[in-house]
Amino acid sequence: MLRSFLRSGGAAALRHRLSSVLPHPPETLSGVSRSYARAKTPTKGGKVRAKDPRAAAGHAPAGESSSTDDIKAEFDLPTDPLPVTYDPALDVGPGGRPLFTITDSFSPLTRKQFNTYVDFSLDEWRAMLPEGLPSGMIKEFEETRRCAVMVRQSFLDLRDNFRRIVSPSLRPSSKNSNVKKQIILDGPVSCGKSITLAMLVHWARSKGWLVLYVPRGKEWTHGGFFYRNPNNDLWDTPVQAANILKDFLKFNAARLQQLPCQVFDPIPLGEGAGVGMMRGVDSMAMPEGSTLFDLIQTGITYTHASVGVVVRVRKELSLVKDIPVLFAIDQYNSWFTFSEYEEPVTVRSTRPIHAKELSTVNAYRSMLHCDMMIGAFSHSTAVGKLRQELPDVPLDARVMLPRYNLDEAATVCHYYLRQKLIHRERFTEEKWKKIFYLSNGNGKEMRWLAPFI
Repeated sequence: MLRSFLRSGGAAALRHRLSSVLPHPPETLSGVSRSYARAKTPTKGGKVRAKDPRAAAGHAPAGESSSTDDIKAEFDLPTDPLPVTYDPALDVGPGGRPLFTITDSFSPLTRKQFNTYVDFSLDEWRAMLPEGLPSGMIKEFEETRRCAVMVRQSFLDLRDNFRRIVSPSLRPSSKNSNVKKQIILDGPVSCGKSITLAMLVHWARSKGWLVLYVPRGKEWTHGGFFYRNPNNDLWDTPVQAANILKDFLKFNAARLQQLPCQVFDPIPLGEGAGVGMMRGVDSMAMPEGSTLFDLIQTGITYTHASVGVVVRVRKELSLVKDIPVLFAIDQYNSWFTFSEYEEPVTVRSTRPIHAKELSTVNAYRSMLHCDMMIGAFSHSTAVGKLRQELPDVPLDARVMLPRYNLDEAATVCHYYLRQKLIHRERFTEEKWKKIFYLSNGNGKEMRWLAPFI
């Protein structure tokens, strides 16, 4: 008994000595700082308060808010009304050059207008791209409070490439000037691939082209129902097929009513969305004299025919010769990896289904044809790095889109100064160059760092 009493007394004395030497552990981990800044939150004063990235950004309890505010470096971004849309005294770019080019289309732009901004209203953007705007473009419009995009040299090269395909007389006489009908836009994160593709679609539609624009290619491989097609061992996704047809009609309905169908083979029917196969019927024929508009309406109305109509539209568009046809696919890299769907193999195992096994993707993914097609890789899909040589893609199709160079970064920073993301009294050449070198020309990071000048 005396031995146990001495043992317990010694342990208590040891705990007392350790508590006097070691600091008390924190009661909560909410005060631990993060390695990134919190999102901007509006305050009552009509301004946007942004946190210093070096400050603590944890969700502290109410009792700790006063102590945490003392160590947070804060500044205010003005959200007061902007000046008039165009003011020669304010619309000044690097070297005193004009910051904006006033035009209603990307068509008349020449090399003299590159590194300037073109301004459209949000309604105009949505009218030309009713399928949806890229997320990066929407974020840029929201933070700058203006729906303007910069005309880069890379965009003009891309536009002129497709313009020379349609008008061979515009091709230069040099032998080294070759054009590409199939292009993959690749490049670093946030270098402007999706925005460049959206600008190209805007230009093509303003010229009267028929453009199948897919702003979110990943949606073709995720969500909805999927069924194995017994005729070709591919997988049908009727929900996605119906959405593809609806998006295609949003801008092109009037033009499609003028284009007659040229393929009159029966359209195979598959399983409908949640309703199974149609009894006693395995195909559907289009009436004589039908247009592409009628064909697409059939796929929207009958869920069993949705996938078959999407595949048929691809064949029909290849036969259109009266007007230029362009396929523009964003998030194109998501078609070279596995989809969200899985095929049951045993009771306890499944097999992931590759995107190429989906009927819709299988019909549109290949670039080994004579049609004009452009696909843009998107790093927001978390697909990962793909190999240099891709199946069903020409070897020289990949075009690397660079990040901002020094001249483009100068124009971007002067535009942010014009839109009051940067305080005019703090703006210097040395400071905006620091932003450029710190972000390595990354457009998203430059916009995030601009208010810190």
